[in-house]
Amino acid sequence: MTDDHTSGFEKLQSKKSLADILEVAIEFERTARDFYSDLIPKVSKQIRYLVEELADEEQRHFDLFSELKSRSDIEQQIQVMIDTPASDQRFSDAIHLPDLGDNPDDQSVLQYALGREHAAMEQYHALAQSTPDGPVKSLFVFLANEETLHKNQLEKLYYEIIHSGGV
Repeated sequence: MTDDHTSGFEKLQSKKSLADILEVAIEFERTARDFYSDLIPKVSKQIRYLVEELADEEQRHFDLFSELKSRSDIEQQIQVMIDTPASDQRFSDAIHLPDLGDNPDDQSVLQYALGREHAAMEQYHALAQSTPDGPVKSLFVFLANEETLHKNQLEKLYYEIIHSGGV
């Protein structure tokens, strides 16, 4: 009986409601927006435009999630339980921000941004695959594609700045 109870409990733990997932995503985007906004005056002029763009991007994502979660026409859909993606822990952990100090170097900022974009890309791809058709799935598909594009752009910039000596 214990085995049945444990496996049933583990199955419950491996699922989350879309409402819970949206809450974490909203917090993920909010903390990123605040982090990048606070970082703007501290970074080098060489990457300041990028950090400004990242702050704006995270604000747009925050707004998309917040608007979606508040829609009355999807209340039932967001109560649906879906499998928790393998990437969920890394994604949730990314809410905890590093202290890059008052004068962060370009490499540290870019490495952090790359890791965060990668975590978001993995999470949104996994959620897009496991979420039933509808507006929530559409948003996850959109953001998965957007995060993939951003990650690729950051990798190119990282290579140009760090490995090639500048853009």
